[in-house]
Formats: sequence, structure tokens, C-alpha cells
Amino acid sequence: MAARDTGAGDSTDGTGTQETRRGVERRDVLKSGISLAAIAGVAGCLSGGDSEATTTTAADDGGDSETTGETTESGGSDGGTTNVAIVSSPAGFGDQAFNDLALQGLQTAAEEYDIEIQQVEETNQSNYQTVQSRLAESTNPDYDLVVLVSYNHTQALQTNAEAYPDQNWMLINDSIDQPNVAGYTWANHQMSFQAGVLAGTMTTRELSYEGNSLDPETSTVGFVGGVDGSLINAFERSYRAGVEWVDENLDVTVGYIGNYTDTQTANNIATSQYDAGADIVYHAASAAGQGVFQAAQDANRFAIGVDADQSVTLPEYQDVIMGSAVKYINEGTYEVAEATVQDNWSAVQGANILGLEEEAVRVVLGQAVGGELPDVVTENLEAAREAIINGDVTVPCSASGC
Repeated sequence: MAARDTGAGDSTDGTGTQETRRGVERRDVLKSGISLAAIAGVAGCLSGGDSEATTTTAADDGGDSETTGETTESGGSDGGTTNVAIVSSPAGFGDQAFNDLALQGLQTAAEEYDIEIQQVEETNQSNYQTVQSRLAESTNPDYDLVVLVSYNHTQALQTNAEAYPDQNWMLINDSIDQPNVAGYTWANHQMSFQAGVLAGTMTTRELSYEGNSLDPETSTVGFVGGVDGSLINAFERSYRAGVEWVDENLDVTVGYIGNYTDTQTANNIATSQYDAGADIVYHAASAAGQGVFQAAQDANRFAIGVDADQSVTLPEYQDVIMGSAVKYINEGTYEVAEATVQDNWSAVQGANILGLEEEAVRVVLGQAVGGELPDVVTENLEAAREAIINGDVTVPCSASGC
């Protein structure tokens, strides 16, 4: 069933786009560039535990960006140390969502095995090819595994996976047909459909919590995405389909920021959606999504988080976070790290698609607001889950995008 939107399209002031869509399918694929950036050296410390670490920062030799590294050491294995590097997406670490979940899984593995983690934050996508190659060429240490957070790394890895056949890579949210790549893609479309079910179920109902409320007379919810490309289009279209699965007469207003870091533009877009009648907004914008939560608080409305249970990771917004569409990225990075330690690469290599059936994605209700929601929410979520797994409902797009 196609999602249905009403209203005229409008735009923000040049830094983000907003429109109301009616059956529009976007297939703009984000393309990355290549530069001659270099990593001169990276080492550092991840907080927590009994880790020992040092920190250095190396500037890009061809631009204004900086690459930072942090290293964690932790014992637990009788074998030699396994060296793992993790390179951020453009959103960077500290996003309380996608990047931090990926890192968390490695940190958990480091508590059980003798793993040393090097955390490399690189937010300039044009540097990814060189960052990847420098890590693959490193001999001190020699990395057993390089984890790449996000599809933004895909184009660079298509070259580097073949150029460095002895280097094992984990690519998150995409896959490449090379024996040294473990591609892990969570079913973003399935969890976004579920987010739509949550929003669609609640928008016509009454709810008040800590001064925030829903207007049962409205029939509009919102979506704020990061980059308007194939991957996030899958979040959007599936969310809209989930809303319409509940009630085909509901409308979804859509806006895109253009990146994953601009909280102000996210705030502007969400504010315009709340002003136009949306009472719940779902974001797929990584770190920028915090601007949506602030807009929800200012408008005394509600929002739905993404990737992690953001009512927990961002407790200052728990009064407006109705729920979050969660994917257990931490379990995936743990699994690949463990396979690397155990010399069991064949168990993880190739394309791994993880969804509702594998219990790898789900919608969790907010730790504060969730207890105020009626039973029909969990009933609808479970009914939609079963329908998707049984094939009675076809979710638009795929885990990788539209």
C-alpha cells in the first residue's frame, strides 16, 4: 500500500529541504570523493574499565579535517593481542546512536578477549579511501580487523578490499562481494515500518505527559532524514508505509537535512512539521536527530528515536521520546570481533542481513513515556511484526535502501 501525503511542498532556508510527498520515490545515491589525506598516527583512550591508553591527534595533510584515534586495551585471552580499528561515519563518535553502538560492541568484546581497539574519527568522507589504505598498510600495529561504520565507506572499500586482500574488513549498512569483507546490514526498512506503526497508532489518540500532548484531531506525523539518498529513503518510505498500515488516511510530512550533524537544521525542519500539525516526528539523522527532540520539547509534542533507545542514551529528552527504532549494531560488531579472535572468519564473511525475524531490530517504547501508552500500541507492533515475518506485509525497499 503506498503512503499518502497531503499539502504543498516547502523548504527550509537553504541548508535543509522539506517537502510533503505523495508516492514519490527518490533514488539519489550518495557518492563519495577521494583525497590524499593521511593518518600520521593514532592512539588513545576509551573511558571506562581498567584500560591503559595514550592519545595523539594527526591532522589531514591535504585539508582542514582532523583524524583522531583512541585505543583501548583489555585482557581476557591466552592468545596474542587482536588489533581492531574502527572508523566513524561522517556523524562521528558521540552521536549516542549509530557510531557509539558499533564501538560499544567492540568494547564488550575487549572485556572478554585480548583485543586492542583503535578508534579513528573521520567525518570527511573524501578522506575514507586513504584512511582505509593507511590502516591496511599499518605494521605497528598490524590490524586484524578494520570496522567501517556506514555505507559512506562503500565506494572507497570497493577499491581497498581488492587492493588489500589480506586485510579483513567489516562494513556496516552495506556489503561488497569480496571474501575479506563481512557486510552487516540491519533491516532499517523493517524497523522504520514499525516506527510508522507506533506513530500511526498514537497520532489520533489522546496522550499527555509532563506538559507534552497529542491532539487526537490531527492526522499528520513527520519524518526528518539525514542525507536524501537511497539508504535514508528506505527509512522514509517504510515509515510512511507503516503509518498507512494503521490508517491509510493519515498523512506524513517529510524533510531532509542534507547531513547527519546539523542539529539546528533538524530542529528547523521538525519545528515546521510540528507547526503544520504533526504531533509525532520520527528521525533518521544520527547525531543531528537531537535537534528533532529539542523541537519536540519546544512544541510540547513527541518524537521517535533511531538506532539506540534514545530515551536512555539522551535522558534529557526522555519526556518526549515515545519510542525508538532500534538495531543491535553492538551485537554485530561483537560477533565479528569474536570471529576474528577465534580465527573463524568464514562464519561472518559475506552479506549478513539482520531483521525482525532474527530479533536484530525492533521498536522499543521510551523509558518514561512508554508506560503511558495504551495496550493497542504493543498489540499493533506485534501484529505488524508477525505479518512482515510471515510475508503478509511487504515492506518497501530493502535493508540496503531504495
